[in-house]
Amino acid sequence: MNRRGKTIGTSTRSNLRRAPSQRAASATDLSALFSTAAKTLAANRSTLNQADLENQNHGDNMVQAFKLISKAMASQRYAPPSQQLQYASEYLSQNATSGSAQVYSQGLAQAARQFEGQQAISPENALMLIQALLGGGQQAPSQGGSDLLGSLLGGQQAQQVQQTQGIDLGALLSAGLTFMSAKQQGQDNVQAAISALMSAGPMAQSQHRQQSGQLVGNALLQAVAAMARKR
Repeated sequence: MNRRGKTIGTSTRSNLRRAPSQRAASATDLSALFSTAAKTLAANRSTLNQADLENQNHGDNMVQAFKLISKAMASQRYAPPSQQLQYASEYLSQNATSGSAQVYSQGLAQAARQFEGQQAISPENALMLIQALLGGGQQAPSQGGSDLLGSLLGGQQAQQVQQTQGIDLGALLSAGLTFMSAKQQGQDNVQAAISALMSAGPMAQSQHRQQSGQLVGNALLQAVAAMARKR
């Protein structure tokens, strides 16, 4: 870790000494959540490397990035979600050099802003985290946070979501068209919704990022669903 990273880590750890020693029962273990994604990426490392026609190392970079994220969050286990996400964003930015890692760092920073003031990430609000992460740091299309992903997965009409205050109808329309196109290509609802989320952001700029984004989105959604079933 470089000198700047050590400074941030020391400051954050000193704050954690005053943090509660018990987490809310409904809280998500963010380190375990991102570790699940890291394992999925590791299982597909070779395929992702082959999809990266320019450098042939996208799989390696993604596995490294998500291991770093999980490690950073494990060190902040008892901190509020926003603090964990912001620390992971900074840690990833400082310790990984790939362009994809920087995109996910921006997504984590966006998620940190959206979770300010919230005490836990739960199955009820986890879609907001996934949306921010796969959006690569871009502002969510609505103030509701998870409206876009939730509406696509639930098959709601755009007119229903349109009533949400502050919604970007252009972004919603673009995502909706991408969703419909993905469905026509044979993707299921989850895959199509993830494709729609990535359509307007940096994830859509290359085929290998789209592939890894699908893996990350699916892994996180499955982990959240499993968590919800245990409640």
